[in-house]
Amino acid sequence: MSEKTNKQYEVDKRYLRMALVWAENSYCERRKVGALIVKDQMIISDGYNGTPSGFENVCEDENNVTKPYVLHAEANAITKVAASSNSSKGATIYVTSAPCIECAKLIIQSGIRRVVYSEKYRVEDGCQLLQRAGISVEFIEM
Repeated sequence: MSEKTNKQYEVDKRYLRMALVWAENSYCERRKVGALIVKDQMIISDGYNGTPSGFENVCEDENNVTKPYVLHAEANAITKVAASSNSSKGATIYVTSAPCIECAKLIIQSGIRRVVYSEKYRVEDGCQLLQRAGISVEFIEM
């Protein structure tokens, strides 16, 4: 590993650790996911999975099934940056879990060019779609 790639790897691990801490903000019981969008070495947005603003902070129903309106961490981070004066064009998103297909579509449309994640998911269609769109997708085990 070259010095530059080793330095980038260390930076990537640091941001993934921060995303893991951010995931702790989630009220979801079954799974807590965090995301950070980084551009020019600055965090420009963050998100974690949860219900929309103004809703009760309960992600699962009485049968422990995730409610259909729960937002994923990536969707929260992307919509947050969209409501700001920042642009995610060319940014990197660090997420604690592999993006699903729906979040992959949002990532593509938002102009994010790189995805770094730390937990594989049983379905890989999101990562496959991102790669098909020419987005760099990297898994780092934490």
